[in-house]
Amino acid sequence: MQRKYLCIPYIIFLLLFIIVPIVIIIFYAFTYEFVNPVTNETYIGLSHLPLTNFFTNWSKWNVLFVSLFIALITTLLCLLIGFPLAFFLADKQVNRNAVLVTLFIAPMWINFVLRTGATRDLLTWLGINGGEHPYLATIVGMVQNYLPFVILPLYTTMTKLDKSQIEAARDLGANPTQVLFKNIIPQAVPGIVSACLMTFMPTMSSYVISDVLSEGKITLFGNYIELEFTNKAWNDGSFMALVMLLLIAVTMVISQKFSKEGKEEGGAW
Repeated sequence: MQRKYLCIPYIIFLLLFIIVPIVIIIFYAFTYEFVNPVTNETYIGLSHLPLTNFFTNWSKWNVLFVSLFIALITTLLCLLIGFPLAFFLADKQVNRNAVLVTLFIAPMWINFVLRTGATRDLLTWLGINGGEHPYLATIVGMVQNYLPFVILPLYTTMTKLDKSQIEAARDLGANPTQVLFKNIIPQAVPGIVSACLMTFMPTMSSYVISDVLSEGKITLFGNYIELEFTNKAWNDGSFMALVMLLLIAVTMVISQKFSKEGKEEGGAW
């Protein structure tokens, strides 16, 4: 048995669950059902209506801008919290057996919906009601759920930092701020990019967190796509899903560019 045959299950999975769904989305995104008023028969043909409905509908653009705003704020907060935590956890003198990392990753083992419900109850007990503070409650829930996805890649990168460069910078008179911005962060660029990629787009496509924590007052891009499919607006929903796929592709291209720059500058990966 040749090794290339081991790829057959992966190829089948790729075709059935990735290629075929994308083709179906593209098909529905650029087609529309037309009803002949005379014969009352339904026809499917190429149409620009899904594209027009998206670019001329201000409510959809508003949802897109709100989603981008929440995703950007969530990503920045996760980085601000996760970066120092990952640096602290990567210190073998503090975390010799990686037990503390497990404690931070452990919430990921709990059901996503249960975590969100528990966050809602906690915020309500603290006086942060989703009905009165929908944006605050949603962002807190996003950060709480996606923070482990930031800590893990950053921790992996931090464990591979060139400690000799950091020590040399300190010996040459660099202050802590200079060491951080000119030494540690350039080495950690691949981990930062991975963390952003694992946080930014999932935040935009998430709809459970915003529904539960904002009590339905905030609609994200993922919410709108789910709403279109629920109302059987397959064409409009597919075009919005295609827009989401394009945003993911752009994000991945940008992340690869930064990762290559990080490697050229002597990054950890």
